Amino acid sequence: MEREAMEFDVVVVGAGPAGLSAAIRLMQQAQQASKDITVCVVEKGSEVGAHILSGAVFEPRALNELLPNWRETGAPLSTPVTHDDIYLFSGAQSSRKLPGFAVPKTMHNSGNYIVSVANLCRWLAEQAEALGVEIFPGFAASELLLEDNVVKGILIGDMGLDRQGKPKDSFTPGMELRAKYTLFAEGCRGHLGKQLISHYQLDKEASPQHYAIGFKEIWDVPAANHHQGLVVHSAGWPLANDASGGGYLYHAESQQVVVGLIIDLNYSNPHLDPFAEFQRYKQHPVIKQYLADGKRVSYGARAIAKGGLNSLPKMSFNGGLLLGCDAGTLNFAKIKGNHTAMKSGMLAAETVFAALNSDDAGGRDLTEYATAVKQSWLYDELYRSRNFGPAMHKFGTFWGGVFNTIEQNWFGGKLPFTLTDNSRDHAQLKLASTTTRIIYPKPDNILSFDRPTSVYLSNTNHEEEQPCHLKLTDPTIPVQVNLAKYDEPAQRYCPAGVYEIVEDDKQQPRLQINAQNCIHCKTCDIKDPSQNITWVTPEGGGGPNYPNM
Repeated sequence: MEREAMEFDVVVVGAGPAGLSAAIRLMQQAQQASKDITVCVVEKGSEVGAHILSGAVFEPRALNELLPNWRETGAPLSTPVTHDDIYLFSGAQSSRKLPGFAVPKTMHNSGNYIVSVANLCRWLAEQAEALGVEIFPGFAASELLLEDNVVKGILIGDMGLDRQGKPKDSFTPGMELRAKYTLFAEGCRGHLGKQLISHYQLDKEASPQHYAIGFKEIWDVPAANHHQGLVVHSAGWPLANDASGGGYLYHAESQQVVVGLIIDLNYSNPHLDPFAEFQRYKQHPVIKQYLADGKRVSYGARAIAKGGLNSLPKMSFNGGLLLGCDAGTLNFAKIKGNHTAMKSGMLAAETVFAALNSDDAGGRDLTEYATAVKQSWLYDELYRSRNFGPAMHKFGTFWGGVFNTIEQNWFGGKLPFTLTDNSRDHAQLKLASTTTRIIYPKPDNILSFDRPTSVYLSNTNHEEEQPCHLKLTDPTIPVQVNLAKYDEPAQRYCPAGVYEIVEDDKQQPRLQINAQNCIHCKTCDIKDPSQNITWVTPEGGGGPNYPNM
C-alpha cells in the first residue's frame, strides 16, 4: 500500500510529561541558536491528557528548570502540600499513624503540589505549540519504521478497518511520520518501547522490569471532610501475605479528594482481585472519614513501572531514544515519576539537538544520552532509591519499610551494596489449587462499586467494528493452561472487565474479550502468566477520556 509520508527532524511518540518536555526543550534550544527545526508529537488519546492518569503529588524540580516562569504563565499547580499523614493499616478497622522519624525522607512532600497531571500536560502542550511544535492527538503510533536496523520514524495506524482487518467505507490508510530521530515517550509498558527493547536487546544487562497496577478515583466531598493540601499514604491492609503495595488519598482543590491503591504485580495468589481490593480499601475508617457523604466522579487505572535504576534498559538505539516510563525512570521510593520523566525528556532533547546542530544526518545511536543521564540529578535520585523495590520484595512491607527508612534517613540512600530482584512479575503466580480463594463483599454502591459502573466513569469508548487490539499468541492457552492452572486470573487482574470466562453453545468454557472496555492500563500484557496477551494500539482516539486525572 502506498502511504503518504511527512518528514520531521524529530518525532515524539506520546504527549505525556516526558514527551512534551522533550518537545519544549528542543524548540527552546532552536530559538536560542536561531536554528529552524521541525518537531512533531503524536498522541493516541482523543486529546492531550485523555490517557494521562497519575496520583499525583508533583515535585516541581524539572518544571523549574524547563519553564522557570510557570507561575506567571498559568501552570495548573495551585494546591501546595500542607501536611503528610503516613499510616500502617494492620486490619480492616485498625491503623497506626507513623511518627516523622519512622517515615523515609523520600515520603516527605514539603514543597510539592497536588495536581492533575492530565491538566498539567494540557498546559505543557499549549507551551509546546506556542514554540512551534506540531501536536497530533487522536493518532496512534502503531508500527516502527525500521530500515537497515535503524528507526526512521513511526507508522500511524490505519483507520476504518472492520473486525477482520478489512477496509470499510470509512477506511483511511495510516501515514508515515519520518524523522532523523524518534523519541518514544509512551508511558509504562509502551507498545513500541516493548518492541524496541526486545529488538535491540536493550535490557540484557538490567534486572527485569517490575510493575504495579495503580487505581485512582476522584470524589467530590463535603466541606467538613476536605482539608486542601493534606496528603495521606498507607501501607498494609487490605493487602496481605505475598501481596504488597500501598494506598493514597490527596486533598486537591475545589472540595475534591483523589483516592487510590497501588498493588505490586508480583503477587502470587491468582484469586486476588486488584479492583476488589481497592473497593475494600475505601472502607477503612481512615479513608472512609474523608469520603463519607461524597460522590465519586471519575475512575481509572494504569500500570506503573517500578523497577527503578536496576531495571533501566539501555535508553538509546539507532535512530531514537526511550524516555520516561517507557524506559522506567519512575522513583518508586517517592511514588513519583513525573519530574523524572520530564528530566529524561529534557536530557534527550539536549542530546538530540546537539546532534542536529552538528549537521548529523540522523539515525545513529546517541550513546551520549546515557552519559547525560548519569551526570544528572535524575541518575543520582534513582541511585539513592535503588534498593527500595528489592527490599520490599525480599523483606515484605513492614521490614522492607524499616530497611528503607534506615537507608534513606541515616545513609542518604548510599549504603555500600545494591539489592536486586531478578524474578519476573508474571512468573510469581501459584497454582489456584494451592492458594486460598478470596471472597470479596458485594459493592455497597456508596463507597464500593462494580466494574461496569466504574468503566462508565472513565468515559472509555472504542469503535466496535475494528480489529481486537488484545492479541492472543495462542487462543487455546486461556482455557487449557490459564483456566486449568490459575482459574484464568485475567478475569480478576483486569480493572475494566475486558476478560470473561463464558460457556459456548456446547457448555464449554471460552475466553471472551470485551475489547471496547479496555482503559489501556497494560496489566494483561504484564501479568498474564503465559505471556500470551499482547496489547497493541487500537484506532487513534479510542480508550479512556479522562477529564482531569
